[in-house]
Order: sequence, then C-alpha cells, then structure tokens
Amino acid sequence: MAIKPLMATISAGKYKGKKLALPSLESTRSTKAILKGSLFDSLQYDIMDEVFVEVFGGSGSMGLEALSRGAKHAYFIEKDKAAFSTLKSNCKVIDDEHTTPFHGDSFVIFPTLLSTLKDKAYFYFDPPFSIREGMEDIYQKVIDLIASIPHEKAHLIVIEHMSTLVLPAQIGIYTLQKTKKFGKSSLSYYI
Repeated sequence: MAIKPLMATISAGKYKGKKLALPSLESTRSTKAILKGSLFDSLQYDIMDEVFVEVFGGSGSMGLEALSRGAKHAYFIEKDKAAFSTLKSNCKVIDDEHTTPFHGDSFVIFPTLLSTLKDKAYFYFDPPFSIREGMEDIYQKVIDLIASIPHEKAHLIVIEHMSTLVLPAQIGIYTLQKTKKFGKSSLSYYI
C-alpha cells in the first residue's frame, strides 16, 4: 500500500486552494489550519507589501500563506534536510520569485538574515516543541534571538508554542500583546 503524501492547502488570497507538500511528521509539526486562520485574520491587510520571515520554516505554509495574502517577500530558515527539500519545492510551485529559503540552523542563519533585511518584517517563530528530545532549552534560545531584533526591523513577532508554556510579558524591547490558545498550541503576539 502506497503511503499518501501529507498535504496542506493555502486558505486565502491569490494562491487560494494551491496544495503544499508537508514533510514527514518525524521532522516537523504542521501548524493547525485554525491557528493559521486566526493569525492571518488578525493580520488582515497589515501584511500587504510587507516582508514575512518564517524562522523555523518547515513546509513554508505560514510564509506562503502570507505571500498569497499580499506580502511582498517571504524568507524561510529550515535545518532538517528532508523538510528543506519540501520547503524549496513548495516555494518553487507557489512563488519562486518572492521566496528565499535558507538551509541551516535558525540560530546561526537568523542574525545574518536580520542584518540583510532592508525593510521591517513580520517574524513568525514556530520552534520544535521543547518536549522533543534535545529541545529542552529551545524556548530560551528563541527568546534570546527575539531580544536581539532591533525595533526598526520588526512590525510584529509571533511565537507558536506549547499552551503549557507561559512566555514572559517582555522580551527585550518587545511587549506581549496577547496570547491565543488552540488546544495544545498557542500563539503569542509581541510588539
């Protein structure tokens, strides 16, 4: 019996209905459709002609959704080789011209990417949950990374995280605006 490939769909905008391949569940965890819908409902038209950075790229579903809804460019960083291959393929299928995928460790590549950004951006952090082996300090590392973002580079920073995790009210110069819970996952918004 053939294994059916995992798929997601772009939910709105100019690429609505286009299919995205998803990497295996061993390497990444796909963002729930309800969570993605909530994020983009709250961003609405704010991302029009803006830059979107998906720091832990996975399949690229968040950045490609942002492009579909009017963002001018999406950047992705993905460490896992198989996931990166899927990400590159999704970028090629959806919008090769307005996507830039980077292969490697987000904590190594992000500072360089940040220094090259000419425009303010929307940053989306969806690190592996800290319950995965070897990821116990992942959220502290993400917090340190966010604290390094200069205010002139960020419109908004969103973190997808385990609902059991309580993030600080302040990360560097950024203040927690709201947290929305979706079962085991939550989104926290920092401005």
